[in-house]
Amino acid sequence: MVCGGFACSKNALCALNVVYMLVGLLLIGVAAWGKGLGLVSSIHIIGGVIAVGVFLLLIAVVGLIGAVYHHQVLLFFYMIILGLVFIFQFGISCSCLAINRNTQKDVISTYWMVMTNKTRNELETSLDCCGLFNSTTLYFQDYAFCTAHCKTHSPKCQVCGDKFLKHSDEALKILGGVGLFFSFTEILGVWLAMRFRNQKDPRANPSAFL
Repeated sequence: MVCGGFACSKNALCALNVVYMLVGLLLIGVAAWGKGLGLVSSIHIIGGVIAVGVFLLLIAVVGLIGAVYHHQVLLFFYMIILGLVFIFQFGISCSCLAINRNTQKDVISTYWMVMTNKTRNELETSLDCCGLFNSTTLYFQDYAFCTAHCKTHSPKCQVCGDKFLKHSDEALKILGGVGLFFSFTEILGVWLAMRFRNQKDPRANPSAFL
């Protein structure tokens, strides 16, 4: 059986969808890690990547079932949806890589301003820091009411903004790099599904194909 045959196309499509499932789980895991740290939870792009990961996982299951059973309808919708996922994932990944440090700082500062005092205190306690950035107008007020552990053991606590930026850089680079690399494999998935869908199953009755 040559590589262009039915069995080879089926195996390639199945293998590719298994990779998609792993990528989806990886995107969900890394994004959840970033949100779980409480450092980039305010950046909506992280939530967008989680949505892409979940959707990619679901469409991979659909593609895997369609490939195993050579299901024409599932393969058709698989091609359409995977193409849309590529566009969305490509845009999100580029956004992750394009966000510079100043933009991250502006976003973090904006959401820090609208946080309640209770939320700020919880973040300061969990991260062992006080205030956001020295340049913000709320810094001295936040520092005065800060209850972080570092306040009793050092003359001056590290600002929370530096910790936010450190971990947000890591999360965004990983998410953007992984998402951008694997988004191009989705074009391969569309091509394989289109090719496999138009091939006849040698085990089936030829008259069943119109």
